[in-house]
Amino acid sequence: MQIVLYQPRIPPNTGSIARLCAATETPLNLVGPLGFSLDEKHLKRAGLDYWPHVSIKVWDNWEDFSAGLDSEARLVMTSARQGACYSEHCFQKNDYLVFGPETWGLSDNIMSQGHCLIRIPIWGKVRSLNLANAASIVLYEGYRQMGMLK
Repeated sequence: MQIVLYQPRIPPNTGSIARLCAATETPLNLVGPLGFSLDEKHLKRAGLDYWPHVSIKVWDNWEDFSAGLDSEARLVMTSARQGACYSEHCFQKNDYLVFGPETWGLSDNIMSQGHCLIRIPIWGKVRSLNLANAASIVLYEGYRQMGMLK
């Protein structure tokens, strides 16, 4: 599996997700335009000294990212309010877990290019979960389903 952050806006979220990727040896794709510089202090602090252990690719835009995918890739789109519950999705090793910008999520155009759409149920009085928390929940469920947790 791989994590895809489409136009991320908040450096500490991206840094935390990079740390998650280092911990699980999961490739990270950042699809621009990014809302920050990759050398930003908060980004580096959130990722701590794990950046050398992250397999990261930075793409200029969605079109370049899409063109770089192999034919086996499955785009699993995420949403705060639409789609099946993440635990009902049957994860596969060729899944790319796509998360949108923190402030507005994935556009309908981007979501329509996915193979499926999933969400994490929210029943409290918040609009959405923190992006890094959401990525962790979905990624670990995928690895759990594939029997990769030890």
